[in-house]
Amino acid sequence: MSALALRGSIRRRLVLQLSGVAALLAVVFFFVVRSVAENAAEKTQDDILAASATAIADALRAEAGAVTLDLPYSALSMLGTLNEDRVFYRILVGSETLTGYDDLPIEGGAFATFPFRGETVRAAYVDRPVWTGSAPQNVRVAVAQTRRGMAAISSRITGTATGVAIAFFVLAAGLSLLATRSAFAPFTRMTQSVTRRGPSDLRPIETDLPSELVPLAGAINGFMARLGTSLRRSEEFIAEAAHRVRTPLATVRTQAEITHRKLNKPEHKAAIRGMIRAVDESSRSAGQMLDHAMVTFRTDSLETATLDLRDLVEETCERLAPTADLKDIRILRRLPEEAIPFEGDRVLLQSALRNILDNAIKYSPADSDVSVIFETGGEHRIAITDAGRGFAGTEGAALTPRFARGSNVGDIVGSGLGLTIADEVARAHGGRLEIAENSEGTGACVALLLPSG
Repeated sequence: MSALALRGSIRRRLVLQLSGVAALLAVVFFFVVRSVAENAAEKTQDDILAASATAIADALRAEAGAVTLDLPYSALSMLGTLNEDRVFYRILVGSETLTGYDDLPIEGGAFATFPFRGETVRAAYVDRPVWTGSAPQNVRVAVAQTRRGMAAISSRITGTATGVAIAFFVLAAGLSLLATRSAFAPFTRMTQSVTRRGPSDLRPIETDLPSELVPLAGAINGFMARLGTSLRRSEEFIAEAAHRVRTPLATVRTQAEITHRKLNKPEHKAAIRGMIRAVDESSRSAGQMLDHAMVTFRTDSLETATLDLRDLVEETCERLAPTADLKDIRILRRLPEEAIPFEGDRVLLQSALRNILDNAIKYSPADSDVSVIFETGGEHRIAITDAGRGFAGTEGAALTPRFARGSNVGDIVGSGLGLTIADEVARAHGGRLEIAENSEGTGACVALLLPSG
């Protein structure tokens, strides 16, 4: 994962982009609602002003050759007194003001907005000819109203539009988050279908995917197919290599043992014993390298089964007894009397025990003892102690990496993989490897600790 270069999140980027679009739409929505509402309010005011002016114009009449007006109360009362708006009017007959405010501007079209007496007013104009007998008189009626009410309405509209825009943005952002989560659900399903698998499960991905993800799933399936083929070839190669390396060496060793039994002269026997040891060293080195490759593959996919751990230790000791006999080394065992059931990979556990015991035999002097002590309790502890050179103060952690060896064993042939294999097997089974000096004398003590529950 550390090798991947992260460049942000597509999901976060998509949410931010959709939220930005929602914010833009909310702003546009705010201005549109405000503009439409204010235009509607202004049209309503214009209609009322026009109705008021028309009502006044309808009340005009001619008496004795002059234009008179009985100002109707309803004409001005319909404008209302909301927000303390002031109302102005002027009736102009020809060039003379019949009644009203003399300074109220009378020029304009049907409607006009202008400052008057320190305030902004909106005015409506109605022209009406009145027949006075000899000739019609043109009468112009002007009704104006301050815009305090419009300002209050505009403020309420602005507040309402702001609230609606914010609610729209929050809703749109929430829906954007849900839409993004839904859009990325196929990615999640595909990821889970892969991560839930074991290391050896290389089956193709088989889940419902949108068409955009089919090429990616196809590429992953193709890669897993090639990887599976490569792993099978590697395992087959390791097994074949182990067979082809170990079988000839075992044959040579068998023939050497037969020859060793037939010889009578001590010098000839010593030479054959040296050859047998050299074959053992070569077999051990090649075997450890192949074991490590096998352990590397199998620790990723443990083939666990219920086994008898005590029987496995006993079998390992029996297999290495001939090797110990060549150096007149006695393998002393202190094992439990009853069977010890354990869930684990038999091949890996046997490889770990074989390498630890093989190291103890290899580094022990001739005619010495190697102890194998199996203790159970909170955990299973299989300790193998020898009377060899020990580790010369080298920390145990420095001996588990591949090809690492102690500073005092340079004259003995070895690959430096035995403790590596044992450590990897222990960790694969949830246990650990203890490496220490022999507390009861010279030599080393290597213990394989495995969980008991």
